[in-house]
Amino acid sequence: MTCYLFALSLDYTKNHVGKSVSVLNDLICPLDNQPLVLKDRSLVCLSGHSFDLAKSGYVNLLPVQNKRSKDPGDSKEMVASRKAFLELGYYEPIAESIASYLSKNHTLGESIRFFDAGCGEGYYLNYIKQTCSQNGKAVNATGLDISKWAITAASKSNKSIDWIVGSNAHIPTNSDCFDVVICLFGFPVFSEFARILKPGGLLLMADVGANHLIELRRILYPQIHNYEDGLSKGVEEFSPIVEQELTFTFQLTSQVDIQSLLSMTPHIHKAPYEGRKALEQVDNLTLTADVKLRWYTKNTEVTENNND
Repeated sequence: MTCYLFALSLDYTKNHVGKSVSVLNDLICPLDNQPLVLKDRSLVCLSGHSFDLAKSGYVNLLPVQNKRSKDPGDSKEMVASRKAFLELGYYEPIAESIASYLSKNHTLGESIRFFDAGCGEGYYLNYIKQTCSQNGKAVNATGLDISKWAITAASKSNKSIDWIVGSNAHIPTNSDCFDVVICLFGFPVFSEFARILKPGGLLLMADVGANHLIELRRILYPQIHNYEDGLSKGVEEFSPIVEQELTFTFQLTSQVDIQSLLSMTPHIHKAPYEGRKALEQVDNLTLTADVKLRWYTKNTEVTENNND
């Protein structure tokens, strides 16, 4: 499908939230894949399927039939905890490393279309957009998450970014539209990432290394399982460019911050009761962050096959 542009009227975007906001370009109906255009306060396809814009500007393109639960993704409480933790800057080195790579990448033009697949409350996307803009890059950014609570929080943080409730399994955008797709600690669907990326586009996969939060895990679990690298054999439809290993330490000095960190990790659900109770007795914890940032480029063969 060709990449079409449908611009919302500037009068609407100003009146919608009292200031100029980003336009929702290149979205497609999650029910029949037809282009969506703005009509009053809704995005509508030619078949008449309609999706209302929320007051904060995001749009929910996750049909009920595509949900695996009544309220998929992170809960309102989990989103609040992660937002509070990330805003304290503990993971800023991760965001800074990503933004630095993009700002210095000479294969990208001065204008970048950017897609965050699993954006959460928007911390990383906001940071990357701001930093790239400061370095002379014009960034048109879109963030998608399956949690309506995460997108609600994200849409209140930055009105210049398009925020969508949706799933990586069926990304509701046209094909060949984005220069960069990032998936940070999320659930990738590589066929969809290849579809929405332009020819030669960049993909970033961020995952944890063997020693990530090892000090926390030693408290939570009686035994630490061996590390498994799910991307060690490569990614179909993409060629690797570079792998960055980022390791740093940070210190949490309150039970509130420790619990906020726990609630934004899978350990909140996996850790045994005894381990979680033991962690409640800890008020000061020095932790290791161990992260792998893997950059890929979309194979040209994928583009050729998609055009057949």
